[in-house]
Amino acid sequence: MSFEIIGKLIVKYNTVQRSETFKTREFVIEKSDDINGRVINNYIKFQCVQDRTGIVDRYNEGETVKVYFNIKGTRWEKDGKVNYITNLDAWRMESVVAGAAPGADRMPNYNTSQEVPASQSGGDSDDLPF
Repeated sequence: MSFEIIGKLIVKYNTVQRSETFKTREFVIEKSDDINGRVINNYIKFQCVQDRTGIVDRYNEGETVKVYFNIKGTRWEKDGKVNYITNLDAWRMESVVAGAAPGADRMPNYNTSQEVPASQSGGDSDDLPF
């Protein structure tokens, strides 16, 4: 299941080579919500892995972005102790224009100002094409 969130990019960390074949990169966005007149700021850290570590490069700190991510959980056991780790695994980012309606960046741009010539519409403007 995929999730998405819009927020301001606060921090971009360097890529970390975890093993010979595995690398990660983390970044943080700030999500502000107005709850009953009180602004609540949440700082959410995401992780990118492997070839996705470069998705952060195109964006500057302070820029508003939309992050698409999955939630991944792992059970980890060491010395008889069990721990659970949750990662927000980012796989895509988009720039968000300030003041634009959510989802506006995904809407197709239809040009509705063009009229169909009478010869193509069947002649009479009252005729329906079906």
